[in-house]
Amino acid sequence: MLPNLFDDTVFAEKKQMSLREEIQSRGYSRREFMNFCAFMAAGMGLEMSAAAQIAKALDTKARPPMVWFHFQECTCCSESFIRSTHPIVADILLDKISLDYSQTLQAAAGFQAEEALRHTMEKYKGEYIMLVEGAVPEGADGVYCCIAGKTSLDIVKEAAENAKAIIAWGSCASAGCIQMAKPNPTQARPIHKVLPGKTIVRVPGCPPIGEVMAGVVVHLLAFDRIPQLDSQGRPLAFYSRRIHDTCYRRPNYDAGLFVETFDDPNAKKGYCLYKVGCKGPTTYNACAVTGWNGGTSFPIKSGHPCIGCSEDNFWDNGPFYQHLAAFPGFGIESTADTIGITAAAATAAGVALHAVATNVRKKKMIHDVEDPLKAELKEIDREERIAERKAARNGSGNGANNSSTDSDTKGAQ
Repeated sequence: MLPNLFDDTVFAEKKQMSLREEIQSRGYSRREFMNFCAFMAAGMGLEMSAAAQIAKALDTKARPPMVWFHFQECTCCSESFIRSTHPIVADILLDKISLDYSQTLQAAAGFQAEEALRHTMEKYKGEYIMLVEGAVPEGADGVYCCIAGKTSLDIVKEAAENAKAIIAWGSCASAGCIQMAKPNPTQARPIHKVLPGKTIVRVPGCPPIGEVMAGVVVHLLAFDRIPQLDSQGRPLAFYSRRIHDTCYRRPNYDAGLFVETFDDPNAKKGYCLYKVGCKGPTTYNACAVTGWNGGTSFPIKSGHPCIGCSEDNFWDNGPFYQHLAAFPGFGIESTADTIGITAAAATAAGVALHAVATNVRKKKMIHDVEDPLKAELKEIDREERIAERKAARNGSGNGANNSSTDSDTKGAQ
């Protein structure tokens, strides 16, 4: 008979440790712990004063039990989380989540793993946090995904009944993702469709950003409640802005400068990727702000258009590398082509206006110079004409005098 590794004394001892104690037992200093709290506060868009609140909560609260389920998915959400750039996220929070039950990352297997799940759900009824990665197939009574003799449909409903909070990791659990693509042979469904009436924290993305996942978990640990959500159940701190709004290529979009093909040399100049399929204008996520791999990059920065993986039905919304004809809600930004034409027309109009303005200025300058010159020339002409008339009169007088003198001289002779 296998030994019971999940007796109450073992669980009680583990639950008595706070997260700070867990962190210090791993060799992290108090300063590193505080840096982690500030990192999480900034990531969630909270004031810096919230870092102290997070530190106090994590310093005093016991670790809440969590169970992490995997259904129809590729495990990219777990991969993203364990590769978070902050060491405490990867080294501590993962252990905190997977300690009780995680079908992919736990050390236990078989009967021991299922005993851990049963123990957590019974002993911590109404206290455990349920994390779900993957879609749930409803076709053929759910037989397309079975674990330990149970369908994923039954597992989800049973675990959700007494869960304190439910988090749907990634686009598979949040929206169905590739499994739900037409014709959807297994009748895959997202978690909120399987559990109508339940409040589900949806963290979409394929995968979601590791720091975003950590931020949601820390918010639950620190404030004992789920973060503020939008109308689709997504955390507002990370999904309130379009990638388009924070993209470094946005100025080129506004200027009508677009990459036309993937071998377009303008791609290296940072031209907008909308015409080669970028879905940034219709996608809400923190990619352009948080980035991946320690903020090193994200798809658009590496030269690949956003495919909108955090939006519902992105898998069936047309070809990835073909831009939408139009997208609503942006006034003159109705189409990229219109933007280009408008920008070109505006540029041409600007050039023409600049030319006209320049000519006007030049004419004014010439006028300002010519007027005094003309006046001066007129004055010179007037003076010359006066002088000529005087000279003419003087010349006539001298001629008459000379004639008289000549006559007198002749008479005397």
